[in-house]
Amino acid sequence: MIIGSGFSGMSAASFLAKDGWRVTVLEKHARPGGRARVFSESGFTFDMGPSWYWMPDVFERYFNCFGKNVSDYYRLKRLDPSYRVYWPDGGTDIPADSGELHALFEKEEKDGGKKLEAYLKEAAFKYDVGIHKLVFKPGRSLTEFIDMDLLKGVLKLDVFTSMKKHVRKYFSNPKLIQLLEFPVLFLGAMPENIPALYSLMNYADIKLGTWYPEGGMYKIAEAMFDVAKESGVDFYFNHNVTGINIEDGKVKDVTVEFNSEQKIFDADVVVGSADYHFVETKLLPPQYRSYSEAYWNKRVMAPSCLLYYVGLNKKLRNITHHTLFFDVDFETHAKQIYAEPEWPTEPLFYVCAPSVTDATVAPEGCENLFFLIPVAAGLTNDTEELRDRYFEKIRSRFEEHIGEKIADNIVCKKSYAVADFVNDYNAFKGNAYGLANTLMQTAILKPGIKSKRVSNLYYTGQLTVPGPGVPPSLISGEVVAALIKNYELEASDFG
Repeated sequence: MIIGSGFSGMSAASFLAKDGWRVTVLEKHARPGGRARVFSESGFTFDMGPSWYWMPDVFERYFNCFGKNVSDYYRLKRLDPSYRVYWPDGGTDIPADSGELHALFEKEEKDGGKKLEAYLKEAAFKYDVGIHKLVFKPGRSLTEFIDMDLLKGVLKLDVFTSMKKHVRKYFSNPKLIQLLEFPVLFLGAMPENIPALYSLMNYADIKLGTWYPEGGMYKIAEAMFDVAKESGVDFYFNHNVTGINIEDGKVKDVTVEFNSEQKIFDADVVVGSADYHFVETKLLPPQYRSYSEAYWNKRVMAPSCLLYYVGLNKKLRNITHHTLFFDVDFETHAKQIYAEPEWPTEPLFYVCAPSVTDATVAPEGCENLFFLIPVAAGLTNDTEELRDRYFEKIRSRFEEHIGEKIADNIVCKKSYAVADFVNDYNAFKGNAYGLANTLMQTAILKPGIKSKRVSNLYYTGQLTVPGPGVPPSLISGEVVAALIKNYELEASDFG
């Protein structure tokens, strides 16, 4: 039994079904995908969740495990420029071509191109070890890491050096530093608190590229759903799990609400792909919880988001698919997310315009925009008035930078923020990205993938190993499926 049909849940379901288990997925919403949902309004189709497609090799590997290819389900287009960044003094397009990027770094800093080559050489090693070895460890014991290749390269992994120190070892130009640090902000902490191991994200960004699945990011969820169905997985939508029932230290069955009625599903093994904290504190009896509320409250969370889905009745002349607005103080906003949580005074923000690349996501002659402000998890006072105020802030800055007005061309607008993450996904503190990947919340120091008190209860997703992000979620499902295979060898049925 899988609770939740997000990326990690569908991944776990497919791998378990491939191993011969009978798998049932219970999902509270009407369609699969978890946070990667989609909605349509006025002819626009909006991806509600992930918008960046990085690490294409991880997706390809996933589908290959089932005898399929990414191209069997959707077509990818590499974006060029990968994205644009607006600074206080103007914008910079980040080219997909490595030679052009080398020239850009040379322009911004003496020997910047050579420094970038050296930096990426280290990052390539970290990517190879991190994505092909470390993320597949279930985080159950330190003995998992007794691996000669890992031990030989432990110093090169920079686990005990911060991203802040690591980047500044190579570069001094503020713009280049921000370019290399921005990917780790969504890992859940400021660069001084994220291990330099995660410069692997820069390798993913620069070398592997930024891509877009034609039709939108929801195509990934549809493809994974198809793989699961082809593997024999049964899905029950609009089925909200309200309790996990334990007998003699094992899950006996789960209670589900459907059409205002209760149903009981028997289960030999349960995988919680829904929010880990919610499963622990709301679905389990107190005596079977592995972690106290005090434990959870001490966790460092990755950000939540203030989001706006906006449809315009005109095309814009001067936008790219992805645009980062670093036109205000970087450090202040970062501190207001991680160090001293509060609604930001002058936020950095990000805009995705998929209609630049894909005509199917907006009516002809129109533009589909997705605005995102990263904010601290756990914030209160998430009101419509506050949301409107922030939208006006970033709309005016957006207009100023692109040189066009949009206020009178908005034909539809929907906001989404902390309270919605709680209501829709039972997200702990309304987080959007899960648990921060700090050193003290890495591998065996994360909430365990296997319950400490219920012998046949497991977890997957962004609050356990390996961590936040779409590629790690695919891997998380595979990791928990392998662990179940090892622990439940004598089980003959998975319902």
